[in-house]
Amino acid sequence: VQLQASGGGLVQPGGSLRLSCAASGSIFSIGAMGWYRQAPGKQRERVAIISTDGSTIYADSVKGRFTISRDNAKNTVWLQMNSLKPEDTAVYYCNAVVKRLGSIRYMDYWGQGTQVTVSS
Repeated sequence: VQLQASGGGLVQPGGSLRLSCAASGSIFSIGAMGWYRQAPGKQRERVAIISTDGSTIYADSVKGRFTISRDNAKNTVWLQMNSLKPEDTAVYYCNAVVKRLGSIRYMDYWGQGTQVTVSS
């Protein structure tokens, strides 16, 4: 199972970016999907997660600015980031809880990370 993330880049404060993450491989089903981030010198933190029924949880720091969504048929999750701030600068990682074909349990999988830099 592979998670391929894309969409990071350099943006000015107040700008927007949209991150995408597609899961591929021997997938039977996918549970929750989410985005995490890690800034230099800090621990990885959860940004947003979305369940299979579309219910969401956001970190307080991004509520009202970020929106997570998913397409179950495409095994894809997105993170729309608006009103970006310098403190949003980090490497963003997508995560999915996946049951592989032939497996009896779900496991965590991570994407490779995409850099988001908010700076003027």
